[in-house]
Amino acid sequence: MKDKIKLVVLKSLDLCGIKTEVKIENTKDLKNGEYTTNVALTLTKQLKKAPHVIALEIVDKMDKSLFEKVEVAGPGFINFYMKKDYLYENLNEILVKLDEYGKCNIGNNKKINIEFVSANPTGTLHLGHARGASNGDALANLLSYVGYDVTREYYVNDGGNQINNLAYSIKARYDELCNRDFEIPEDGYYGNDIVEIAKDILSKYGNNLTDIEFFKDLGVNILLSKIKKDLENFRVKFDVWTSEKKLIESGKVNDVLESLKNSDYTYYEDGALFLKTTLYGDEKDRVLVKSDNTNTYYLPDIAYHLDKFNRGYDELIDILGADHHGYINRLKAGVKILGEDPDKLNVMILQMVRLVRGKEEIKMSKRTGNAVTINELVDEVGLDATRYFFVMRSLDSQMDFDLELASKKTNENPVYYVQYAYARISSILSEYDGVKVVSDYKTLTSDYAIDLLVKLYNFKEVIKLSAINRQPYHIANYVYDLATSFHTFYAHEKVLTDDLVYKIEHVNLIKAVAIVIKNSLNIIGVEAKEKM
Repeated sequence: MKDKIKLVVLKSLDLCGIKTEVKIENTKDLKNGEYTTNVALTLTKQLKKAPHVIALEIVDKMDKSLFEKVEVAGPGFINFYMKKDYLYENLNEILVKLDEYGKCNIGNNKKINIEFVSANPTGTLHLGHARGASNGDALANLLSYVGYDVTREYYVNDGGNQINNLAYSIKARYDELCNRDFEIPEDGYYGNDIVEIAKDILSKYGNNLTDIEFFKDLGVNILLSKIKKDLENFRVKFDVWTSEKKLIESGKVNDVLESLKNSDYTYYEDGALFLKTTLYGDEKDRVLVKSDNTNTYYLPDIAYHLDKFNRGYDELIDILGADHHGYINRLKAGVKILGEDPDKLNVMILQMVRLVRGKEEIKMSKRTGNAVTINELVDEVGLDATRYFFVMRSLDSQMDFDLELASKKTNENPVYYVQYAYARISSILSEYDGVKVVSDYKTLTSDYAIDLLVKLYNFKEVIKLSAINRQPYHIANYVYDLATSFHTFYAHEKVLTDDLVYKIEHVNLIKAVAIVIKNSLNIIGVEAKEKM
């Protein structure tokens, strides 16, 4: 609808001999119409007239066939009061399309690869990984909803020095259990999960193991299996698991290295091989091979991204932790040097999460003394609350996750508030689910009903803008606003009455609300519960 209104305004401006940009916004109060524009205020300097006068001239030339009325308000805002036919048509569209409502094809089946979580297989998933998992999965759902061919990918960093440290850490704990001398590496791993793995190895294989490769392979397999299980329990499934170790063994990393050695983009300094990433915006050139002839993590990283491009993706999205902010320019530079378009690589950085209970900050797990794990969080507040709370904030903003609020079974808790709206509607529909398409709505005329109808209509626009901007948090905010409008509507109007026409039309309305709530929650990975 905004596009239609914008076109009307542009034609009116053209008749007035004016060329300018036009922005159409939703009003905050339906008493001011459904849509508004401040275009008259932006033209004041150019036309040297009062904005109110300019607004009147624009409205005078306007085709008003879409509107019940067009009104100039305040210093020069133009408010549009729409004819309600489009709202009723949209209501019927929801009732017909059901879970297909809001879907579109702006993606045109373009292939997108979203890499997220990708935690090293050296421990248990924690708070930050939960935020990345929630948002990565929600973004994948959203982009699939609008017609993209989406692949969820997990990059397993099992080929670097951290895996060597893991192996030596497990062996050290194993030797400790065998009453032998042991030493955990300086950069080793001290968590309880390492001790448990060592106990399991001793129980199954005895006390005579010495091969470090055995500890390495078994440790990675055990921890990666646990990560996969934890993610599946978190409603996150990956289509592709790519192993850094296998990427190296395939020769693809070495192929990239040899190609770069033979290019004009590398040079040696103090025995190390550098890549000239400063040519493409990086703050300094990056080392590919250290002076001891071992590869840095950067070399397999850029080889991995080249491999993804070679698999035919039109866009790559990486969701990385806050400590990876410096990766953006170096990754894009590497992609450019390897002959790919860096604009097709979108690196999203998730900011830090502070876990609080009311006003008290919680830094460590009571059980392990380490970072709070994804499982502990879900055990305390529930899966739906965990997913919703992480998705309702933009990834690039720091956030407080309030355990006290997320645990509440009251309307203070936003996910409970939304789910309760769906459950309340389900309860009503269980008494009378007489949904049928109506050609001419007569009773949905109150401000509360119109407010709901407008919000339902806006769902398609919210979906498109969220997908275009790669920001699923708008869906969480939208569904909360929709639930708020429903609760207000329900507090003021009955649905099931003796008036059959009234009852059918109002049942249609709340059924449509339930459909859109469920579609929204499905996108962000939260269950729409019929009973609370």
